[in-house]
Amino acid sequence: MTKIIGLTGGIGSGKTTIAKYFHSFGIPIYIADDEARKLMQSSEIVAAIKSTFGDIVFENGTLSREKLAKIVFNEPAKLAQLNAIVHPAVKRHFKQWLLDNKAAAYIIYETAILFESGSYKDCDLIITITAPVETRVQRVLERDKTTRKAILKRMGAQWTDEKRTSKSDFVVENSTIEIAKREVDQILKILKIKQKHT
Repeated sequence: MTKIIGLTGGIGSGKTTIAKYFHSFGIPIYIADDEARKLMQSSEIVAAIKSTFGDIVFENGTLSREKLAKIVFNEPAKLAQLNAIVHPAVKRHFKQWLLDNKAAAYIIYETAILFESGSYKDCDLIITITAPVETRVQRVLERDKTTRKAILKRMGAQWTDEKRTSKSDFVVENSTIEIAKREVDQILKILKIKQKHT
């Protein structure tokens, strides 16, 4: 039976980079944000977003993720509405993906909102990626067209590192990629030992 490893962390913690490092060892990875982005282009989800948020989040008939983000990250109730539309679709898609990867001993399920969405309940193990706040802010500023204020607001809407790590089996400190890779190597050794004993 394939074991699901939930991998999470706040915005800018470097979750996807670490997930890709796991992938380099042949472990299949599911990046929930990427899949959600693709699923949000489906006619069914576009229609649901339109009926919930109206034409204000569309530009020339196309869904504007930037306009939608501005609304949902300023109003927790609106974020909950969006999650109620997108999460069930991601969950269905992941179930199918898991069947396609059932030969793997472990898979990585990467998402920022592992705990908030309740997805952690489906995981056999949980890894939280942490990094200093300033490092995270700088990473997001370099990656996205955004402001420091907007990043801090998004951080405030997510669980704290303390809250995440208290519910995790492993914690990877990702202040630098070298440190993080060493810690991942240790986790991989532990997983190999676990595998031998199952």
